[in-house]
Amino acid sequence: MNWYVLYVKPQSEKKVASALKRIGVTVFCPTITEVRVWSDRKKKLEVPLFKSYVFVQLSENQRNRVFGVHGVVRYLFWLGKPAVVRDAEIETIKSWLADEKLEDFEVKQYRPGDAVKLSSGPLKDKKAVIHEIGPKTMRLVLKDLGVVVVASIRDVSKV
Repeated sequence: MNWYVLYVKPQSEKKVASALKRIGVTVFCPTITEVRVWSDRKKKLEVPLFKSYVFVQLSENQRNRVFGVHGVVRYLFWLGKPAVVRDAEIETIKSWLADEKLEDFEVKQYRPGDAVKLSSGPLKDKKAVIHEIGPKTMRLVLKDLGVVVVASIRDVSKV
């Protein structure tokens, strides 16, 4: 059975993942904790790591099962075929999210557009481009994986 990428309606990733689990589909919807600040309070929210995407593990002949779930739009395609994600890539994402070595920090010497290389953790030696820098996170574009990742990472080095 392969892992496929589903494109879902915006802000419905967790609802779709829950509904897919109820019908017996193996689902992976990676989430991270973000602190959102309003004028009167701060709140920790569990948000999807990949906006509008959910990973499902199905056999080829069962791929149409997902379309009975409200919020599923389509499969992500690559070269005219549904995009297949390798098990190793799913495991890398899982181990990266579980890595306790990742810490919050503030980066001031980097600017958006800088090319960086991750020097530790499961994504070690992956090249990325800084898209945005926040007070405690950096939004990195990982061109090799074709994704944008928001992460609090201890060590990056300029390429």
